[in-house]
Amino acid sequence: MEWTEIILTVPNDKQEEAEAVALMSVPYGIYTEDYSDLIEGVEEISHVDLIDKNLLSKDRTKSRIHIYISPEENPNEAISFITNQLSNDKIDFSVETDKCKNEDWENNWKKYFKPFKVGKNLFIRPAWINDYDPEGRTVLTIEPGSAFGSGTHETTRLCLEALEEHITPETDILDIGCGSGILSISAMLLGAKSAVGVDIDKLAVKTAEENFERNKIDKSKYTLSVGDLASSVKGKFPLIVANIVADAIIRLSEDVPNLLQKDGYYIVSGIIDTRKQDVLTALDKLGFKAVNIREDAGWVCIEFKLK
Repeated sequence: MEWTEIILTVPNDKQEEAEAVALMSVPYGIYTEDYSDLIEGVEEISHVDLIDKNLLSKDRTKSRIHIYISPEENPNEAISFITNQLSNDKIDFSVETDKCKNEDWENNWKKYFKPFKVGKNLFIRPAWINDYDPEGRTVLTIEPGSAFGSGTHETTRLCLEALEEHITPETDILDIGCGSGILSISAMLLGAKSAVGVDIDKLAVKTAEENFERNKIDKSKYTLSVGDLASSVKGKFPLIVANIVADAIIRLSEDVPNLLQKDGYYIVSGIIDTRKQDVLTALDKLGFKAVNIREDAGWVCIEFKLK
């Protein structure tokens, strides 16, 4: 079994922010190369002034964060998640990856992505698998592409479980940071009236469009757009979902009270447990109250309503 190594190169002053994003994508550790204090550190610890030429040649203005991902953890999904979040946070970065010896790593993980059940009614299957038994559940066919959101990650599953409980034939759903479209497509398959998806990533929106078509959703019932929330969305919604990260949720939620119906639900996920209180505190100040919290493997999904 081959693992994928992702190497992120970021400015030294953005190292901690980039490490936080990296740690959201993997359940195990990372390590960081930081040569910013190379000379001072060597002199202090070893009391020598002779340093290997290879070390001296390292760029001491940047840090290199190494992340290792097994095929079962979906490397493609993790890479997209990391790069999307770093872009959203306006962090300059470059990405390198190793390559499997005899296979394209971008497709290698697919053999570990199997059909699975979510919540009470959903059955998610990868587009490349045709032999499956949904056991009477609603089937959602997904091709994540390079957009984060296959449904296998705890953040997406928690969000899907919460979303399912609020779908009615009158539900118009707004999917913030729609990614692959998995949340809004699920809502439509479960009987929602219409869906609006928005993402700043053009590739994500393209992937979502393909997945809506793949699931034969009537084009007149959904709208997808590239852009930020304030400029791309109008109207009021009884259900709004955002499966992103804590900082983005806090930032984007300032616009949500103007988009959420009085008795509507705002479901947010993608929150690592150490940031749960930050989100609760920030949204409380924006006029929201938490009505349900779901947690799994260190990840948190919160359902809010307006006070």
